[in-house]
Amino acid sequence: MAKQRIAQSTNKTATTTSKPKSSFSKVTKSSTTKMPKASGKATKAKGRGAEKKKKDPNAPKRGLSAYMFFANEQRETVREENPGISFGQVGKVLGDKWKALSDKQREPYEKKAAADKKRYEDEKAKYNAGEDDDDED
Repeated sequence: MAKQRIAQSTNKTATTTSKPKSSFSKVTKSSTTKMPKASGKATKAKGRGAEKKKKDPNAPKRGLSAYMFFANEQRETVREENPGISFGQVGKVLGDKWKALSDKQREPYEKKAAADKKRYEDEKAKYNAGEDDDDED
């Protein structure tokens, strides 16, 4: 009895896959109707096509993370050790090396990141103070 059910179920799948798929697409294409597009800017939702606020080129650059200091320092050695390595593979190797570092080995990079973060905060405060002075004029 169980063998008959298995045989029937395999027959069903064989018959469903052997039917041409184009008949379904013909039905859906003929039954669909186009909706009219909404006009006017008031109904436009913010999404992929929305314009972003322009970034000020004079604004200070963000501070680098400890990993980025490590990656910038080690990138050339990884390329020398693995000639012909692709860009994506370089990132993978650097990530694996970073994960393998102990806390003690990461410490100099963490210090550089903290110093860079402080630099960014100081520059940002100076930038924002200068921006506030310009607004008062």
